[in-house]
Amino acid sequence: MRVGLTGGIASGKSTVSAILDELGAVIIDADVLAREVVAKGTPGLEKVVAKFGPELLTTDGDLDRPAMGRLVFADEEKRRALEAIVHPLVFQRIVELEAAATEDDVVVHDIPLLAESGRADTFDAVIVVDADPEVQVDRMVRERGWTREEAEARMLAQASREERLAVATHVIENDGTLEQLRARVEEVYRRLSER
Repeated sequence: MRVGLTGGIASGKSTVSAILDELGAVIIDADVLAREVVAKGTPGLEKVVAKFGPELLTTDGDLDRPAMGRLVFADEEKRRALEAIVHPLVFQRIVELEAAATEDDVVVHDIPLLAESGRADTFDAVIVVDADPEVQVDRMVRERGWTREEAEARMLAQASREERLAVATHVIENDGTLEQLRARVEEVYRRLSER
C-alpha cells in the first residue's frame, strides 16, 4: 500500500508522519533523504564539492546548508546543477526503501507539495492533513516567530486548501488536541492496514 501524505505549512503533517511511524508505517521523507544523500562521507557530498567547491563545507566536513542555499537560490542554473546531483540519489534511496518494504507494509511518502506536483494519482491513497487557515497562521506566528504577513505569504505560495482536499482519499483534521489527532491518525492507519 503506497500512500502519499501531504498538508499545508503548519498543518501538522510532520506530527502525523511521526505518529504513522510509531504505528509501524514505513516513512519515506524526500526532505530527510535529500539531507542523507549529501551527508558527510557520502558520494553525494563528494559530487557536490566537485561541482561547487570545498568552500561549501563546514570545518567539520559537513555540507554548509545555509551557504549552499544562498548559492543555489540566487542562481537558477546552480540550483538545477545541485538538483541534478541530489534528485537521482534521492530517487535511488526511495526505490531501495520501497523494495525493502513487505507486501503488508503501509509505505507513506511524506511529500509537502504533493497537490502541486500533479502526482497524487500515483498513490493507492492520499492523506491530507488539514487545519483551519487561522490555526496555521497562529502556529507559524507562535511557534516560528514569523509575522502574520510572512505566514500568509508562505500559505499563498502553496496549493490552496481546496486543491489539497481535492486529491485526498483520507482527510485528517488537525485543529484540536494532540490526543484527537492521534485518534484520527490511528483510525486512518487501521483502514489502510486492513485494505
